[in-house]
Amino acid sequence: MRQFAKTIGLSPTYLSKIERDEFGPPAEDKVVTIAKLLDLDPDEMLALAGKVASDVQDLIRRHPQEMASFLRSTKGWSAEEMSRLAKNAARRRKR
Repeated sequence: MRQFAKTIGLSPTYLSKIERDEFGPPAEDKVVTIAKLLDLDPDEMLALAGKVASDVQDLIRRHPQEMASFLRSTKGWSAEEMSRLAKNAARRRKR
């Protein structure tokens, strides 16, 4: 745990207190680093920590009504359906 904490840039004591729910989750950059070191999805780890990636927050702030409407319109969709939509959007953006 000491080496892991050092790699993340946290003290082992702080990391231990996070594990025991004595402290809340660390900052976004630390959560992302932890996710990458554990070979997990950073967005999923951020969600588990009750956080949203800052780039996603920026998108919502720039287009609050549109993003809220868009997200609400996908309510009830499966992960597969959302993934398909994201892939289509990425392909369209490349054109």
